[in-house]
Amino acid sequence: MTGAKLVLGINGSPHREGNTAYALRHAMAILEQEGVRTRYVALADLDIALCDGCFACRSGACVHDDDMTSLYDALRACDGLILASPVYMGMVTGQMKVMMDRTVLFRAGSRFELSGKVGAGIACGGFRNGGQELTLQNMQTFILQQDMYALADGPRFSHSGAAIVGRAAEDELGLQTVANLARRMAAAVKARP
Repeated sequence: MTGAKLVLGINGSPHREGNTAYALRHAMAILEQEGVRTRYVALADLDIALCDGCFACRSGACVHDDDMTSLYDALRACDGLILASPVYMGMVTGQMKVMMDRTVLFRAGSRFELSGKVGAGIACGGFRNGGQELTLQNMQTFILQQDMYALADGPRFSHSGAAIVGRAAEDELGLQTVANLARRMAAAVKARP
């Protein structure tokens, strides 16, 4: 698949092998079937400092020398991005939010380095109506603030993204939304110049 488009999947869960990992890997497998290269990153494996809000990044570099540096490179290299997070208090996890905050570097000084890329979200909650929609909106807000194109999971459901309820492996309907999202992502990144 040399030269194929690349989708970066970021797992924001503190659990390396939980429901969020399962759902995101399901999406990645479908993307690979569609001829799209993938890269999976678990934030639980990375050491990422909190954003200080110092805006030193306006110069092009962050003051923190941590694992975010390699993630900056991965974000620059991808054509599409899938964020995946469990619902924590109706929103993304702290790990996901810290990563989002640190990407201010991409838009500091009006650079908007991620502009035109395609983004989407997967949210996993313990209950139906368990905060998945708001968590997906958190992710879409991030995507839009980076001037990226935001995808929904599309027909026949077409919500703010893919939503899992309970155990991911057992949520047939939720996995359908993940599959829809992955196929729409494949089509969108292939259409990018």
